Amino acid sequence: MQITIELLLFIIGILLLLAVIASKVSGRLGVPALVLFLALGMLAGSDGLGGIHFDNPWLAQLVGTAALAYILFSGGLDTRLDLVRPAVIPSLVLSTVGVALTATLVGWFATRALGFTWLEGILLGAIVSSTDAAAVFSILRSRDTRLRGNLEPLLEMESGSNDPMAIFLTLGMVRLLSDPALSPASLIPFFIIQFGLGGLGGFLFGKLGLWLLNTIKLREDGLYSVLTTALVVFVYGATASIGGNGFLAVYLAGLVMGNGAFVHRRSLTRFHDGIAWLMQIVMFLVLGLQVFPSQLPAIATIGFLTAIFLVMVARPVSIFIALLPFRFSLPEKLLVSWVGLRGAAPIVLATFPLLAGLEKSNLLFNLVFFVVLLSVLLQGSSIPFVARLLKLNLAKPAGISPDTPETLLEKYPGKILDVVIQSHSPAHGKRIVEMDLPLDILLVIIKRGEQVFLPRGDIVLQAGDHILVATAPENINVIRSRLG
Repeated sequence: MQITIELLLFIIGILLLLAVIASKVSGRLGVPALVLFLALGMLAGSDGLGGIHFDNPWLAQLVGTAALAYILFSGGLDTRLDLVRPAVIPSLVLSTVGVALTATLVGWFATRALGFTWLEGILLGAIVSSTDAAAVFSILRSRDTRLRGNLEPLLEMESGSNDPMAIFLTLGMVRLLSDPALSPASLIPFFIIQFGLGGLGGFLFGKLGLWLLNTIKLREDGLYSVLTTALVVFVYGATASIGGNGFLAVYLAGLVMGNGAFVHRRSLTRFHDGIAWLMQIVMFLVLGLQVFPSQLPAIATIGFLTAIFLVMVARPVSIFIALLPFRFSLPEKLLVSWVGLRGAAPIVLATFPLLAGLEKSNLLFNLVFFVVLLSVLLQGSSIPFVARLLKLNLAKPAGISPDTPETLLEKYPGKILDVVIQSHSPAHGKRIVEMDLPLDILLVIIKRGEQVFLPRGDIVLQAGDHILVATAPENINVIRSRLG
């Protein structure tokens, strides 16, 4: 049957709707949403009920790369350095030394048990070495689980920053396997260029993004979302084109912007959170389509053994070694070891050997898919239980409303106005208490230059002050006459 444009759009719409419903169901089942996204893609594929034939590693890698860039940017944008500061150093050690140790240990296992060469084994280890922050925290949120001490910032920072190291190792192994004339020593300048240019590009482009958002003054608010959307692919493409690590660059750009001040901060952060979810869904659906379930039983045994070794040996050993210089208790190290869920990045990285035409690329892809699926099913569903078993979970605070400030503002029936005091305004030079405002007009917060503070009766208003005002709609004319 020939697929028309209308039918294709209908199928895409159905898959996206089912994925959103699946994310709701996943919380109740205690199964990570990404497993259901993958399952939907597999069901829609050529071996499933949908019968959609899809075998295009290049397109799968393109979708996966773009999706990872947006997911990492959103993760950086949403990370507050003041909250994760106590865990920055150990998380960076985990995302570099820990990743390298995991890749080496899995590589050793692959040479002993699977008959791989050392380079092939380390390639497999590199592909499965990174963890997925979105999967971890979606499970914790869906099960109302909070972790003690610095565990949450540690896991958040590690999972958000370990993809670049895994990508570097994967690309390095693909280079060495593709060209036997290259020496492993050639990876040293490759590492310096990748991380040097990636780090520098991320910092500079993050500062550029802040400057653009605060300077360009677009007439339509919706265009700010377009601007930041374009910025993500620009940062990745520009950095990767000159040899830098594009994923590190977009994460750092998001981190720099997220810890700076820019206009429409709340709406842009929520927009990119939605984009990250859309990218996760699209990526897992496409990668699910790329997998042929009929090929998985042939590698089920070695896939199961590799997943067990990764979860029970490689990850714990690398965590314990990497955290030796830091003061973490035995239960904390055990939990960090168990929470190392594999997610999107390994399956995307498994497309690199496919495109390079390596000898065991198809085996690697299926093996990685099996390992990721088993890791998520085994670890993901048990994280809340393990946290309680190790006594590292926090009790849910009593009396706290589930409504976020944004939700409360949306429910408020009145108006929230941003009033700017002009030099000719009657309020200029007056104390707030002297203005005799009606009781149903509330000055919520004042921004003066770079300062933000709460209104008090003795504060003298000045030209240029931005005041957030909450009031009933019928008071707008009063506000105009009193404040300008």
